[in-house]
Amino acid sequence: MGPVELLHMSVFSQSFSPCGRFLAAGNNYGEIAVFSLSAALSPDSTALNQKPVLTFTAHEGPVFSLLSTDCHLLSAGNGEISAWSWSELTKKNVKPLWTRRPNYKSSLEIPEINSMTINPRDNSLVAGGGDNNIHVMDLENGVFKTVLQGHSDYVHCVTVREREAEILSGGEDGAVRVWDSRTGQCVHCIEVYKYEVCARPQYGKWISCVTTDSDWMLCGGGPSLSLWHLRSLSPTSIFNLSGCQRQAAFQQDLILTVGEGAFVSHCLLGGEVKAQIPCTPQSLNTLQLNNNSTEHRVLTVGGSSDHIDVFTNLSYRAFSLRF
Repeated sequence: MGPVELLHMSVFSQSFSPCGRFLAAGNNYGEIAVFSLSAALSPDSTALNQKPVLTFTAHEGPVFSLLSTDCHLLSAGNGEISAWSWSELTKKNVKPLWTRRPNYKSSLEIPEINSMTINPRDNSLVAGGGDNNIHVMDLENGVFKTVLQGHSDYVHCVTVREREAEILSGGEDGAVRVWDSRTGQCVHCIEVYKYEVCARPQYGKWISCVTTDSDWMLCGGGPSLSLWHLRSLSPTSIFNLSGCQRQAAFQQDLILTVGEGAFVSHCLLGGEVKAQIPCTPQSLNTLQLNNNSTEHRVLTVGGSSDHIDVFTNLSYRAFSLRF
């Protein structure tokens, strides 16, 4: 890859291997890079250990979403989802186990898949994307079994609220929809931009991130990042962050979030922005916490750069991996 491509690279997605020793990252060129965290974190690590052990082209178009199951890496690009064996990837074998495409209404346009999550209740894959729909696939037999219809514009993000058997989705239409995963029915539709405390008309109404922790939901995008109580369906905290937040995560008593701006924000549940930790990329798309391994428990952050920042301590960047 030449200097121009590196200059214009964006990292959109990340996923840790089930063993927690590897990190996969997807970029705007359809490539997936696999990094050895155990090598990069070892005391005698060199610059070479911060480079991928493997880079391959997985899709045409950007890899907007990556997700790991017990033994597979799932990747989404140009309207299709592929599965790769983690054990084969670590041996540098890059043949997909399967590639599936949801049943789109039109065969002409290829809608992007922006977000994927696993519903552990029925071992299904939930994928949201450019055709305004959420497609649910049975991972056992690889069949797309249901389509959740209701968004009037494309879906940016999906997440699962396990205990309640609910799927939540956020879209360009400004709505967060709550779906009953058993019936496929939409049970709530929250138009976040209509709440004055969240609205930021200058940024638009779209929702680019949604995540849950039992009775709580975080969502943001055009509207301010906000914390909602899902039983009362009301916003309880609004985070005063500039720009649009693209990914947020609950981490014990903190909320970690990234978006426009070269930093990870640490927020308190009450709404206070406690710290903003500098990062290498000028704008950030993805943040992942490695909960698959106590030994390699890191936070990794990627965005408008070929660098992926690694935090061994949430308060400062230890080093960067490089595509």
